[in-house]
Amino acid sequence: MSASDAIAAMGSALGPQVLEACGALFDAEQRELAARVPVLTADCAYGPHDRHRLDLYRTVADRDLPVVLFVHGGGFRLGDKGDAGSWQNAAVARTMAEAGFLGAAMNYRLLPDARWPQGGEDVVAAVEWLRDNASDHGGDPARIVVVGTSAGAVHIATALKRRPDLPVAGVVLLSGLYGYTLLDAKDEPYYGPNEDYDAKMPREAVASTGIPLFVCCAQYDPPRFQAEFLGLMAERLERHGVMPNGMILSGHNHYSMAMHIGTADRRLTDEIVAFVRSV
Repeated sequence: MSASDAIAAMGSALGPQVLEACGALFDAEQRELAARVPVLTADCAYGPHDRHRLDLYRTVADRDLPVVLFVHGGGFRLGDKGDAGSWQNAAVARTMAEAGFLGAAMNYRLLPDARWPQGGEDVVAAVEWLRDNASDHGGDPARIVVVGTSAGAVHIATALKRRPDLPVAGVVLLSGLYGYTLLDAKDEPYYGPNEDYDAKMPREAVASTGIPLFVCCAQYDPPRFQAEFLGLMAERLERHGVMPNGMILSGHNHYSMAMHIGTADRRLTDEIVAFVRSV
């Protein structure tokens, strides 16, 4: 069975078994990528917490490279920047390094300790660290693009809400939640009571920002995530007269959309690379 057929058979389900099955589909290719692109500098401390760490990747010796920071998903509870024996979440940074950029993958604070808006605050802190330090590693601090999937996209959107002048050149949001649908009860431990969600959602920030956006959802994303994608695209069209860069990625689900980056299926990779080069 092909990877696309296997993903289609999973449908739009979420959960540990689906996550594991998606990882198995890409494991061989991703291990090859990990062998080709070892970490350049590990565990750079961008803040005081143990989770305030990021890794850097680079494959060329040039200077002033665009910087691409990846913010992983995990439902506000799980996830790691993924270098120590695991390719997951490091794959995006490695792929960006192979494209000729300075790739970065960050950790951030998680439940049960973290609460809104700490994930967004961590993104702001990581971006500020890169602004101060990227040039030491070959990066251009004026050309930082942040890429986030699922909870990572939420944290980037929250960073825009907290800092509308976030010093980045572009934003890539993969299957995020921005406030076009109701809060799910499972996310209340991070956000707090449902009645407080309207004041915390980043909808206005992502709808109004002048920072270039690339927005994506997957064919087999759960309906809530698809509704969020469509809501943001429609509001951007209404407000700005044009939709942002974006795509609906066929043949992928909520997990595989980010996990497959770095494999032979280059459709999303090529779109992100082109976006980074354009900003």
